[in-house]
Amino acid sequence: MAARHCNARATIEVVSTISSIAPEEWNALAGQQPFVRHEFLDALHETGCAVPDTGWAPQYLILREAGALAGAMPLYLKGHSYGEYVFDWSWADAYHRHGIEYYPKLLCAVPFTPVSGPRLLTRTPLQREPLIRAALALAEELEVSSLHCLFPPDDETQALAGHGMMIRHGVQFHWRNAGYGTFDEFLAGLNHDKRKKIKQERRKVREAGISFEWRAGRDIADSDWAFFFRCYARTYREHHSTPYLNLQFFKRIGRTMPENLVLVIAYREGRPIAASFNMRDETRLYGRYWGALEHHPVLHFETCYYQAIEYCIAQGIQTFEGGAQGEHKMARGLLPVETRSAHWIARRDFASAIENFLTRETRGIAHHLDELNERKPFKSSTTPDETSGVG
Repeated sequence: MAARHCNARATIEVVSTISSIAPEEWNALAGQQPFVRHEFLDALHETGCAVPDTGWAPQYLILREAGALAGAMPLYLKGHSYGEYVFDWSWADAYHRHGIEYYPKLLCAVPFTPVSGPRLLTRTPLQREPLIRAALALAEELEVSSLHCLFPPDDETQALAGHGMMIRHGVQFHWRNAGYGTFDEFLAGLNHDKRKKIKQERRKVREAGISFEWRAGRDIADSDWAFFFRCYARTYREHHSTPYLNLQFFKRIGRTMPENLVLVIAYREGRPIAASFNMRDETRLYGRYWGALEHHPVLHFETCYYQAIEYCIAQGIQTFEGGAQGEHKMARGLLPVETRSAHWIARRDFASAIENFLTRETRGIAHHLDELNERKPFKSSTTPDETSGVG
């Protein structure tokens, strides 16, 4: 797509690298959520994690008004559906069975990151409109099968739906801070069975002689990153898979955005044996990756959930996002939250079939959410989403 004039003062162009945009310009639009900030996206590209060779070809839409950056949309030309966490494999299979190519497709997302947040980065809501129109025009120009926007916030979802994109619903599990002073205060709000189970799990870890340290920001040394990556890569190997991210990526963001990084490291007999990697902003902690060199019962829950909750309580953080999927998180005090994605399908016959599928799936998700909400682990009078004021 060559640069296009939206009006006398505004143009939209496609760029293949975020490095061509000044970080301060980009971050003025991105806000505080770390995953759409220049440092994070640039690290994904410059360390070879999200690049054309791995199936992520950047096609960033850039809106300029009077020469100044006024809007941006992180778009990728994708040759597969890995690293997205909104699963369209069945759609791709349906195309294949009909002898039609599903890939490439256009994707607006943060690679490997199932976290809701801004995708249409603009100064004002009105500036989203030319970005959406340009994304749809680019999809038609490139003759791709489809355009997808993953995990947008509610207001952007509505804007995308206003341009005819179909909305898909999903479920994640988040922990809410109801102003707890201690972990015990959090436990006191749980029903008896869940409180007892968590205490038993934490006791098992202590009795195994395991202790924990939090490392944040510039206190995270290169040796800590090397140890974490060893754990992270081992977890992928145990699942017969390959990590999406490399050690260079973690070291790079360790230098460029340390204020957003938290490592939890588990020790036994003075030796590190496990670690979890989290990111944060002022109000949220995002659980991302973990790994262990030794197997201990429930070590995963302690390292990834209970330590994260303790950290949130200590730091006054309002929400802990536990990552994609996982109903087992409810037993650890995380509650179901609805997520959304938006989809445009070029072929009308497939669009109609997918729309019917999404209608059925949406009813199923709504029913599933009702069932989950009936199984909340909290006492009815202390449910955090009712007492904390956090949605």
